[in-house]
Amino acid sequence: MNQDKIKEFIKTSRIKSNLSQEKFGQKYGVTYQAVSKWETGKNLPDISILRKICEDYNKDINELLSNNIKKRRKYFFFTIGIIIILVSLCLYMCFKEKKDDFEFKQIVTSCEEFDLFGSMAFNNNKTSIYISNITYCGVDKEMVYDKISCTLYENEKDNKKVIDSYEVNNNITLEEFLKNVSFNIDEYSNNCQKYYQNGLILEIEATSNNKTITYNIPLEFKENCVYPS
Repeated sequence: MNQDKIKEFIKTSRIKSNLSQEKFGQKYGVTYQAVSKWETGKNLPDISILRKICEDYNKDINELLSNNIKKRRKYFFFTIGIIIILVSLCLYMCFKEKKDDFEFKQIVTSCEEFDLFGSMAFNNNKTSIYISNITYCGVDKEMVYDKISCTLYENEKDNKKVIDSYEVNNNITLEEFLKNVSFNIDEYSNNCQKYYQNGLILEIEATSNNKTITYNIPLEFKENCVYPS
């Protein structure tokens, strides 16, 4: 409802009829306080009373309601627009979540001298590798080496392709060295299936007094790579 139009219409109609607020209220079954609130815009008459007043004073009620109708239409289209945006956003997020849905595979080693925590996350778009908590389970834990390196390889047709590596050149035990070694390869070019087929290898070289010990640690997947649909 157009509140300003209604309050002016009621006040003008009452004055033209030479009726007090009390007499005008009695005519429509309300108190003079109610009429006073109508005329000040603090309150509005019920639609049935407003329709009766309009009939008595030859006023088209639609003219008083027109602004409200426009507002309702505006609100309706605004609400519809918000709903469309929210639905579109939900569909986008669902699609994006589906698109970026990752499958995880645990990486393990069959080498008895070393243990580690490893995982591979992959979908149709990219593959990520994470390896950490590498521990040495051998007998020479107290042996101090002049140089130690740890390299993550991809073994492809008997060719070792370096993915990442760590190296130190100070006196350190193998156990102390491995505490600081971790591999976090994000968005590497090859996919999970290729890793599974070709295999990953950790190679550790520990040198002391010009003598080098090499450990080749084969990494395996607990399960084959099946891509999310």
